[in-house]
Amino acid sequence: MDLYFAPLACSMATHIAAYEARCPLNFILVDLRSKRLPDGSDFLAINPMGQVPVLKTATGAVLTENPVVLQFIADQHPESQLAPSGGMARYRLQQWLSFVTSELHKAVFAPLLSPLSNAGAKEFARSLVPRRLQYLNAHLESRTFLLDGFSVADCYLATVLNWAAFCDIDLKTWPAVLGYFHSLRDRPSVARALGEEIELFQEEQKRRNAG
Repeated sequence: MDLYFAPLACSMATHIAAYEARCPLNFILVDLRSKRLPDGSDFLAINPMGQVPVLKTATGAVLTENPVVLQFIADQHPESQLAPSGGMARYRLQQWLSFVTSELHKAVFAPLLSPLSNAGAKEFARSLVPRRLQYLNAHLESRTFLLDGFSVADCYLATVLNWAAFCDIDLKTWPAVLGYFHSLRDRPSVARALGEEIELFQEEQKRRNAG
């Protein structure tokens, strides 16, 4: 299977999940500014939205949207226990995937990280931070993970919380969130994916500065 990704983007969640599940993937780097692939081809031909992650399965099916891609990886490797198989536990997983993608990723971090956001959009996004992170903090005060065990929701949340440093959001205000993030950074799958993507990100920045 092919994973189209960009360093430190939300696709890192799938990178983490793949390592956690020992799922072999062919990683294809996407330049999100030019929408080009390493061979010079147009990424928009793969995903007209121009966003990562994109997963091309062994059958040639193309999947987009982080929560979907993450659940697909988990379901291909049920022994990894990255996603409950059904019942209320599966709905709780989807609840937290929805929270991370809509309340944090899209509502808060996307406007703060986008160079196209104006000052008003950034100010509004920043105003949403306290309530959302306090809600998350309360949930994590007596928990190690979002669910009863490590799941793809944690892969996604670890990825999103990593952006806080780029947005001048001090997680110390929410100690349970900060402790959770530090704990996840030490998890082998997270540390490996994060280390590799930081290196790729730095190389990308050097190329852009040189250009």
